[in-house]
Amino acid sequence: MYNTSHTNKVLVLGVDGLDPKLTNKYINEGIMPNTKKLIKLGSAREDLKMIGGQPTVTPPMWTTLATGANPCTHGITEYYANTQDRLDVLLYNFDSTRCKAEALWNVTAESGKKTLVWHWPGSSWPPTSDHPNLSVVDGTQPGGINCGIAEVDAEKIVVAGINTPEVKYAKKAASDGQIPCFIPGMEIEESDTLSSYDKVHAQEVTGIAITSAESYHNLSDTPFDICFSPLKEADGWAFAIPNESKEFTVLHSAGKIRRICLLVKNEKGNYAKVLMYKNKKSAELLAEIPLDIFVHDVIDEAYVGEEKRLVNRNMRLLEVSADGSSLKMWISAGMDFHNDTLWHPKSLLKTITDHVGYPQPICTTAGSDPILISKCVNANWTAAADWNAKSINYLAEHEGYEVIFSHFHNVDLQGHLLVKFLYEGSHKLPAETYQKLFRDVYIQTDHYIGQFLNLLDKDWTVILVSDHGQVCPEHGRTDFLCGTNAINAIYFEKWGYLTLKRDENGERLHEIDWSKTQAVPVRLNEVYINLKGRNPHGIVDPKDKYELEEKIMTSMYQLTHEKTGKRVISLALRNEDAVLLGMGGEECGDIVYFIAEGYTDDHGDSLSTMYGTCDTCVSSIFVAAGKGIKANFKTTRYIKHVDVTPTVAMLLNVRMPHECEGAPVYQILS
Repeated sequence: MYNTSHTNKVLVLGVDGLDPKLTNKYINEGIMPNTKKLIKLGSAREDLKMIGGQPTVTPPMWTTLATGANPCTHGITEYYANTQDRLDVLLYNFDSTRCKAEALWNVTAESGKKTLVWHWPGSSWPPTSDHPNLSVVDGTQPGGINCGIAEVDAEKIVVAGINTPEVKYAKKAASDGQIPCFIPGMEIEESDTLSSYDKVHAQEVTGIAITSAESYHNLSDTPFDICFSPLKEADGWAFAIPNESKEFTVLHSAGKIRRICLLVKNEKGNYAKVLMYKNKKSAELLAEIPLDIFVHDVIDEAYVGEEKRLVNRNMRLLEVSADGSSLKMWISAGMDFHNDTLWHPKSLLKTITDHVGYPQPICTTAGSDPILISKCVNANWTAAADWNAKSINYLAEHEGYEVIFSHFHNVDLQGHLLVKFLYEGSHKLPAETYQKLFRDVYIQTDHYIGQFLNLLDKDWTVILVSDHGQVCPEHGRTDFLCGTNAINAIYFEKWGYLTLKRDENGERLHEIDWSKTQAVPVRLNEVYINLKGRNPHGIVDPKDKYELEEKIMTSMYQLTHEKTGKRVISLALRNEDAVLLGMGGEECGDIVYFIAEGYTDDHGDSLSTMYGTCDTCVSSIFVAAGKGIKANFKTTRYIKHVDVTPTVAMLLNVRMPHECEGAPVYQILS
């Protein structure tokens, strides 16, 4: 510790997926004025980059940013964790009890600083300190606060028309804006409405890909639910309704709850508004939804098991035909705003709902459709941005918090829908369409950042960071990848390192024959040897491990892209060598590899210095401003993820966390 602190209040402003290269580009175009102001008031590299974190995925990087320790030290080495008991099983990896390093927020709390950890998706939940100065809100998944546990009803598109014969609820019936008029024979399915992406208590994920089509699932390919309804003349209402109204039905909770709606005309005589009621007997208006207006926080009900609970939903009437014969409407997931399971202390939820509003759902119902992306996804994230910013500002101003670690996930999730379509020829629509949509995401982010500039006038220090950027691959991603939650058997079976079981007809099954399997590629960047004495079904003698690793890495380096003829693996390292990049150790695979530039997914599989086409890169951003930071200063130092924690510790004059491996960015300190 030093004699005096440089500042008494610090906000770590985390924006998941924020790309420093694109940020610089948009600043120069004049569409990110708030970020430009933050940079001018503070310090950064000329290119705004922060590098050094591997792998470039959410849990390990946010854990590194909180502890100052590399993944090989803190033990969170990927999105999911692997178990040596079964190499085809992956474990939930947002659990703080898996982290082996001390987080800085525990240090600041015990040092007398009232500390808030706001949706930090890297080893923050459950809280690892019971100190009364520490408050923690969620952190169990990356999407949004409470979305993993309180999102109790799926988002959907409502399609109503005069030719639709009956009310139906079709789960996972569409994956883009081209929604069919009606799907006959589709019955309501009663199932858990949460995806595996957001399940807070997920324990394991298994998957084996044996074809290129199975090797990866992108967020833009995710199917979504549709509610179909007849649209007809309104009849039988117990109270007065507007003349020439038409009625249709909306189903919630996969059909357990019905809401009757009126399509009504505006003052110009055009059908342009939906009025939602509980039923035809109740005159209480649940929602008024004008055409093309984003309506947030509609309070209604949803089922959780057999119990009804109050939820908030967002809605938008997307389309209405001129004659009122058809319409399309988006309805967000329903959020159980009383669920305080992930709030510590629990009273914080009521504080926020009373003074700011309700936690917002996340939205992924869009596919690659520009209208759904812009009017639903982006608009919903804008509502979430405002709620997050107002909540953090309220707690800073009225609840006495002095240190805040915050995270917001708008760039990453929208980027998963958009970034792969940024170059021409990647989609049937012009690349310019998606470039503009991604540009809008950065405009949204700049507005979010701007809502914290007021803190600089109140003696706060603000440090803007991200965990990674997102790249658009020039040649398209290689099918060697299998995403974060599966085993890619395509190449390892062909090379003879893995054997799949066969059925009675000799067809391959999605099941590994461990008695004949030497190695498997698991998670994004790793290969595990099926080792005797370590793995339950191990067949590889430890004395043969080195030579097998040599053979596997040689096979990987010889893998070339079918169009370019160039290798798709940029680097492959043994576990003991991967420590050079902050990986390795017992929580990591026997081989760690990275995909070459031009063939990557948008992030997670490449080195953190990787570039993509369309001005994208996978590096993180770092900007610091406020008390204790030099103004209008550019450093030439390469800033790394492990440096953020010691920099904050030095600014606040508190001790370093026990496992911290980075060093303060002292060049930027005033």
